Amino acid sequence: MTAPVTLAGRRSREAAVARDKAAWLAVFADDAIVEDPIGPSHFDPEGKGHRGKEAIAAFFDKAIAPSQLEFRFEKTYVCGPEEANVGHIVIVAGGYRVVAEGVFTYRVNAEGKIAALRAYWEVDKATASAQRV
Repeated sequence: MTAPVTLAGRRSREAAVARDKAAWLAVFADDAIVEDPIGPSHFDPEGKGHRGKEAIAAFFDKAIAPSQLEFRFEKTYVCGPEEANVGHIVIVAGGYRVVAEGVFTYRVNAEGKIAALRAYWEVDKATASAQRV
C-alpha cells in the first residue's frame, strides 16, 4: 500500500508538471504552508512561506505557471505522515534552464492533504546553474 504522503506528493508534482492550478491546490489543506525554498527568495522576500490557499495560489502563479518542471528524485524516505525526497528539480523559465538540488519534503494531515511542502535548496547555487535554452 502506498503511503498517503507519497500519493499526495505525487499528485502535487504531477499537477505542477501539467501546470494544473486547480489540481495542485486540491492536494493542499486549507491552512497548508509552502516554503519553496525555505527562507528568503524572490518568491518570498520575507522568508515566511506561503500559508493558506490564497497565498499558495499566488505562489503557483509566480513560480509554477510560467515554468516547465521536471522532478528527479534519487532517494525517498517515508516516515509516518512525512516524506523527504533527495534529488533535484529542473526548471525551465524565461529562456533559462536552472537546476535546484536539495531535499524536498511533504507532510500530510489526517485527511491525506498536504499540510506542509518544504524545499531545502540554495538560491545562489540554483542561480549559478542557469543556462540559456
